[in-house]
Amino acid sequence: MEKPPDNIGGLFLLKVITYFSPTNYINFMTEVATANINRNVIFLVLVASLGYFVDIYDLLVFSIVRMPSLLAIGVKAADVKAVGVTIINWQMFGLLIGGLIWGIVGDKLGRIKVLFGSILLYSVANFINGRVTNVEGYIIVRFIAGLGLAGELGAGITLVAETMKTTKRGYGTMIVSVIGLLGAAAANLVAKNLDWHWAYYVGGILGICLLLLRLGTYESGLYKDVENKDVSRGNFLMLFTNFKRFIKYLYCILVGSANWFVIGILITLSPEFGKALGAKVPLNAGDGVFYSYIGIAIGGLFAGLLSQITRSRRLTVVIFILISVASVICYLSATNITPTQFTWLCLFLGFGVGYWPIFVTIPAEQFGTNIRATVTTTVPNFIRASLIPINAAFAAFSASYGMITSGYIMMAILSVIALFAISQLKETFHKDLDYLEA
Repeated sequence: MEKPPDNIGGLFLLKVITYFSPTNYINFMTEVATANINRNVIFLVLVASLGYFVDIYDLLVFSIVRMPSLLAIGVKAADVKAVGVTIINWQMFGLLIGGLIWGIVGDKLGRIKVLFGSILLYSVANFINGRVTNVEGYIIVRFIAGLGLAGELGAGITLVAETMKTTKRGYGTMIVSVIGLLGAAAANLVAKNLDWHWAYYVGGILGICLLLLRLGTYESGLYKDVENKDVSRGNFLMLFTNFKRFIKYLYCILVGSANWFVIGILITLSPEFGKALGAKVPLNAGDGVFYSYIGIAIGGLFAGLLSQITRSRRLTVVIFILISVASVICYLSATNITPTQFTWLCLFLGFGVGYWPIFVTIPAEQFGTNIRATVTTTVPNFIRASLIPINAAFAAFSASYGMITSGYIMMAILSVIALFAISQLKETFHKDLDYLEA
């Protein structure tokens, strides 16, 4: 396996300069267009990308319609923030439980079954969500939607990682990121032009359309090779019976610890942060989500390219964590923030956490085929569910230090954790995924 050079900083700069020469740029575009990827692989990448599209749509739609939907079902304006956090926590809890269920199903019964079952459950939940009339009902359906959505990204990334050529997986990640942008655009567009009921109905319709599209998908060849072997598949406890395996799994989760703080708190609670920053005009959470996800898509594109240029997932993640720290400092120091400044800051915040698809690829490359879907599906959902303790910690800090100082404290803690975790994981850019966990 080729390893990144020791003098990675200087050689990386040299490589970037030469890489984007006219000749190499043409070679790069030719490589992308003519890589050994047949139509079936392209279709699988498209399916995974549209799964991420729906994933983003659903995760954003509540943030966008949070205020109007809660006010419409009788929640008092003063209670909207607290109730909204409660609903998000339950949705994230659904993602946590669903990630475990769908991950095990993906290893025991196949990746394709996850793609069908998860999107069906999600779609039904969203149709029901459009009819809720009280907070209790809202909590239940968002929990169920979380259960359904939990299998999307993990199963899709597992299929892409197991199907694409070893050194081309980063390109698949890039495509997933860019198409995911459309989910953010769709969520914002629908919420601005239709009422909150229809925002959820459209989510259900999108899910059904994706379900029909998946009728043409096929199972991973690596999974088929182990399907009939006498080997334990989807055994979640395997992650805890071996210390090295467990600590590697834990590090995979901790790498993304700062990611959902940015999206789940700094962006979702942007109206409240705007007040704390002295904004003359209230900041719009829907616009914040929209522009941050444009940034995420652009960041995902650059992260994919960067991982291919450097041939290093680890270096890419480190660079983007540092960019994310810089973006949060800019955001929290923007006194008297204006809507225009907010737009640019959200783009910057989103760009910083745009390594999400690259980060999700890392667990897929760290574990064997017989437990890969379990890991790849649970890791991103454990990270999303980490928003529950992050919300609690942020609330505790806010009570003593205020929102802005608490934002600095939380980002510092989570970034140090993420940087330490990625430093402990081995590089997987060239790793062959045809192996099993004993």
